[in-house]
Amino acid sequence: MDTTQRDSQQRAHEERRRELLEAADRVVLRDGPGASMNAIAAEAGITKPILYRHFGDKGGLYRALAVRHTDALLAALRAALDAPAQRRARVEATLDTYLAAIEARPQVYRFLMHPADDQSEGQPEQGFDVGRHAAPLLRRLGEELAQVVAERVDLGPDGAEKARVWGHGIVGMMHAAGDWWLRDRPCPREQLVSHLTDLLWGRLAEAGDREGGPAF
Repeated sequence: MDTTQRDSQQRAHEERRRELLEAADRVVLRDGPGASMNAIAAEAGITKPILYRHFGDKGGLYRALAVRHTDALLAALRAALDAPAQRRARVEATLDTYLAAIEARPQVYRFLMHPADDQSEGQPEQGFDVGRHAAPLLRRLGEELAQVVAERVDLGPDGAEKARVWGHGIVGMMHAAGDWWLRDRPCPREQLVSHLTDLLWGRLAEAGDREGGPAF
């Protein structure tokens, strides 16, 4: 097989994988944590063995969906951080971007972060092991945000350590507060954003931008 044929097959495989992920997304949007491999295969018009061929197992498909949605969320968060605005406005926009994302697609959020209520440990084939891989997603978001802080904010001689603490701390705050807010809706989203920004603002307001780095 020559290079052209291999490239063509690789593109076809990637396109088919994308189509299967889109089918899985439609099922997750409908069923949330109750999404199943059977339902996804039916939505895609294929059999479960074909899904396994592309993703290995349910865990592989779950991780592919998690990467897909985390990539999209990170792109949106970076856009908010890069918006031409004052620092506090960018902080508010970043928090609002996260909350708006989980509000717009709550079933996807619950699929990624919360186990299905009727899932049984003794019967793993009933559904995905959803919600139990949340920690790697949050760690990835924390590391990404830590890198942004380290590149943009002058935190002094121990800035790299502080940036990682801040990155993971901010993500933890967003996740915990967002999870509570999405379930209970105790206040409008913009009010929650304002309260969380107030909580973050103390040291962020005082710190200068890193010399030669992008502003924050």
